[in-house]
Amino acid sequence: MERVPILKLGDVLIVSIQVDLQDQGVLALQEDLADTIVETGVRGVIIDITAVEIVDSFIGRMLSTIASISRVLDAETIVVGMRPAVAITLVELGLSLGGVRTALNLEKGVALLQDRDVAVPW
Repeated sequence: MERVPILKLGDVLIVSIQVDLQDQGVLALQEDLADTIVETGVRGVIIDITAVEIVDSFIGRMLSTIASISRVLDAETIVVGMRPAVAITLVELGLSLGGVRTALNLEKGVALLQDRDVAVPW
């Protein structure tokens, strides 16, 4: 099972999903991310899904769950890089991703966190 790398940059964790996640991979990512938030005390998490071409209800629930876990641990989650087809599919599936903020790209995601006074080193 491939683990999704979690990079720390200032007060932000960046998670770039480059592989299709199965159940075990998602559980590992949730646990790794929660542990890293607690260990580092970061205030923001950016999940980059630019490489995700196909989405289903499982992926939608995963993003929502990760955002909820992060929020409980005092870190805001922003999902970036969503393709139009992915957005359309999520809406068609009835998944609103409640509580998950989105941005078109990494740069705009960082700007959203800076507006929340999260220390970003650039």
